[in-house]
Amino acid sequence: MKILCIVGATGTGKNELGLAIAKRFGGEIVNFDSRQVYKGFPIITAQPNEQEKKVCKHHLYGFLEPSNRLSAGEFADLADQKIEEIINRERLPILIGGTGLYLKAVLFGLAPIPRIPQNIREQVIYQYFRDGALAAYEKLKKIDPEYSKKIHPRDRQRITRALEVYAFTKKTLTWFHKNYPKDKPRYNYLKIGIFYPKEELATRLEVRINKMLENGGLEEVAKAWEKNPDINAPVWTSIGCRELLDYILGNCSLEHAKYRWLKSTKKYAKRQMTWFKKEMDIKWYGYGELDKTFPEIERFLNE
Repeated sequence: MKILCIVGATGTGKNELGLAIAKRFGGEIVNFDSRQVYKGFPIITAQPNEQEKKVCKHHLYGFLEPSNRLSAGEFADLADQKIEEIINRERLPILIGGTGLYLKAVLFGLAPIPRIPQNIREQVIYQYFRDGALAAYEKLKKIDPEYSKKIHPRDRQRITRALEVYAFTKKTLTWFHKNYPKDKPRYNYLKIGIFYPKEELATRLEVRINKMLENGGLEEVAKAWEKNPDINAPVWTSIGCRELLDYILGNCSLEHAKYRWLKSTKKYAKRQMTWFKKEMDIKWYGYGELDKTFPEIERFLNE
């Protein structure tokens, strides 16, 4: 089964390329971004709009409740189902996103980490809230510095997951990932990466944030908070959501929220590129070279 994967940092135009490919090669798009799965945040998480959805079918966007979490393994199960359905329709599955671990879980599977007992999970979460997010992140940095560099300091879901795995197994997530490598992929895939120079991407991200606000991003977050006023819900670790929520709650000005939002987004883009640059199977293209991806895709599909 052949699938196409489009990777890169946030804001690089992955979905734009995906839509062009879907039109040319008869494809359907499957999301693998861990924030675009959430309901109620189509603007802030840059989910496809109604016009884009008319171009082709989109899958795994905006289906998860804000209070729920979705592990990479759970995501892979959902993606497998969608990929099979798309192939059965004789269409090309086009996976688009920026969450490297989600894509890795789909393509290669995950390390066999033991099920963590409920009492240990509860203890880790209790300590997280007792000591605070930054204290938990500092603890993770000492235990597993390599993994800590890949996640946001306020990503409760990933921080507590890493800490609970270590608490039960006395081994880090990095240890599991390195000692259970998956060399044989589960799909025949082609990975295409979109690259932007740092300065150009920073400008693009700032424009994107302003556009999100113009399109109702602030109102979207306020409405979501009314429906789910739980600061500990996983969705509130999302970049943009937390910064705007702080403004709504009166903790900062809108300008400061925008400043923090842009700063966090640029850091996130850097972490994404750090992850993807380690993967030697990605064929990289600059944003102005996207038309060159078509011959590459044709060769792949005709092999």
